[in-house]
Amino acid sequence: MNSKIIANGILRAVAVITGVVLLGYFLFKIQSVLAYLAIAAVIALLGRPIVLFLRRKLKFPNTLAVIVTMILMVGIFLGILSLFIPLISEQSKNLSLLDIEALKADVNTLYLQILEYFGATTDKVSDLIQDSHLEKNVLEGLDLGFIPNFLNSFVNTLSSFSIGLFSVLFISFFFLKDSKLFQNGMLVFVPDNKESNLVKSVDKINGLLSRYFAGILLQLFILFVIYTIALLIVGVENAIVIAFLCALFNIIPYIGPIIGGVIMITLTMTSFLGADFSTVILPKALYVLIGLTIGQLIDNFFSQPYIFSKSVKSHPLEIFLVIIIAGLVFGVVGMVVAVPAYTAIKVILKEFLAENSFVEKLTKNL
Repeated sequence: MNSKIIANGILRAVAVITGVVLLGYFLFKIQSVLAYLAIAAVIALLGRPIVLFLRRKLKFPNTLAVIVTMILMVGIFLGILSLFIPLISEQSKNLSLLDIEALKADVNTLYLQILEYFGATTDKVSDLIQDSHLEKNVLEGLDLGFIPNFLNSFVNTLSSFSIGLFSVLFISFFFLKDSKLFQNGMLVFVPDNKESNLVKSVDKINGLLSRYFAGILLQLFILFVIYTIALLIVGVENAIVIAFLCALFNIIPYIGPIIGGVIMITLTMTSFLGADFSTVILPKALYVLIGLTIGQLIDNFFSQPYIFSKSVKSHPLEIFLVIIIAGLVFGVVGMVVAVPAYTAIKVILKEFLAENSFVEKLTKNL
């Protein structure tokens, strides 16, 4: 091996690394667009059965079927969004979000009730915090003034959200109107002798992910019903909206149920501020906790295994490892997209590298 061959190899390696880095930088800069495309693809997968129903059963033209589907999905989204208005209004009143002093008083009242129930005193808690060196770092750093600032920033981001929503709806319309649009775009980058493999991959991915997202909706609906029943039993106002919000957090694997549970119990306790802690607030919170536990048991031992085994045809342990790794590498977003992305990768590997022994074992259930 002479120096010229070595130099050419080094140049090719540098060129490949440079290309990969530039591609990664480019994808990073257009991450918003990629997010719009991903969300639009999910909406298209969910809306596709409706379009097919309107076209085949009701004989709608394709464009009209897509327009009706989009109007229906936007109406559902706006209907769900409108449900949160009473919740925000009620919780704003309960927590006095616009009155910092009143909020401090409410939190302090609940804090004193908890201490009284457990037979503790504020002096003992203060000594404990001081001994653990948390008082200066935590209590003095607690500034409830962030709440109005948060509300202001929320209003400022509303305009960005509207732009993103319009972009997603625009892209979704064309994904629904032309189901082969994404596939045809991918064919540009694929050699002619591999086009049939790509077509098979896209069709299989569409089928698997359609069943997966339908299963996710079923999972959320089951949790929504259980949570609603638990909240209605204890008499929480806006029980349906709170149950829907907390069930929706289950989209985030493992972490989402914890967040949803904390929110549900917190909203339950704040809904009864002013009542006796030991006879009213604590028992109602415990009843809600029991409902949460029942919902998660059903979800973990019935809903999730069924969804993963029937829809994406992967073992629950396999899915668990994939979600954990994606979460460590990409955070919460990685956990959400881990299963669809992993399913798509498995399908592509099966179509393009079926002769590989490792790929054959990994994708034997597909």
